Amino acid sequence: MQWRVNIPPLTRVLLALLIAFSVTYQALRYGLDYTAGHYLALVPQWALFTPWVYFTATYSEQNVVTLLIAGATIFYGGKYLERAWGSGEFGKFILLVTLFPNFLASLIYVFLFAISQNISLALVVIQGSVALQGAFLVAFKQLVPEHTVTILNGAVKIRVKHFPVVFLAANTFSGIVLGTDTALVLAWVGFITSWTYLRFYKRQADLSTAGTGGKELRGDASETFAFASFWPDAIQPPIAAIADGLYNALIAIRVCTPFTTEDVELGNEQATARGEGGLPNLLDHGAGKAGRNKQEDAERRRALALKALDQRLHAASTINKQQSSTPGSGVPGATVEPATSMTEIPAGTQS
Repeated sequence: MQWRVNIPPLTRVLLALLIAFSVTYQALRYGLDYTAGHYLALVPQWALFTPWVYFTATYSEQNVVTLLIAGATIFYGGKYLERAWGSGEFGKFILLVTLFPNFLASLIYVFLFAISQNISLALVVIQGSVALQGAFLVAFKQLVPEHTVTILNGAVKIRVKHFPVVFLAANTFSGIVLGTDTALVLAWVGFITSWTYLRFYKRQADLSTAGTGGKELRGDASETFAFASFWPDAIQPPIAAIADGLYNALIAIRVCTPFTTEDVELGNEQATARGEGGLPNLLDHGAGKAGRNKQEDAERRRALALKALDQRLHAASTINKQQSSTPGSGVPGATVEPATSMTEIPAGTQS
């Protein structure tokens, strides 16, 4: 019987581009001229003359190790996301998290060169799939945040929702201590680009029990996908305060549309409804283990939904008590209408 690997079409194309661009990059560097690599890799000083590098740089790896990491990222991550979203939505996501992070990284180095006049900053080589890796981890955080990945036969267990912050911490440490500053920049801009798109712009089918058939939602207003939710619990309050302040400023200048209470409710239901199967076919082996993971994921999602509901009820109770203590609240027959402003949304859900 012939062995066959079932890979979705766009993921196959990306793997082929990764191999083709990486091999061509090495051929240009070592076969023609060491500086010829800028025809595929992104060099800020030359990027305006070779604009295609904003795409090709992501798939032009400089050594075998990074090539294998990029290949695993695209093979496993691309296969899962393309099946979850469909080739069309996955293609839009790939274009965004490929082009925009490279463009932002180029602007950052041009800005640093402008203020320091250090020519090496304008000639730095930006390449590799680091931004793509960060973007995929954010997408997994959205789809299956409570799924547990087991490493080294159970010696290490980590939930998917913790992957992005571990990834950012590792690249930040490496950039500062080891001098891999381009990876540091790409990791952060890839993370922010992916989260912004998935949080505010990506369209998705309504999977909630309250939703009507065929309805589409824009973005993900769920509390489990707020910016502060990516970070450890101890530092979430200050991060939420900063994120909410920036979010309100963007609303004031009409860059963002504010989430309503209904948006948050639907987002929470979406977070509970999607990803029921977890990632058993991606990272786990064995039907028994897959079944246990599904049950554990469902229990954790129910616990999160109950926690979010309890927080909202507590907030509503506090507001009602404050309103009942105001002058005039004791008038017989007086009623107090519930507030409908954005301030009712629990902290961390606005951004």
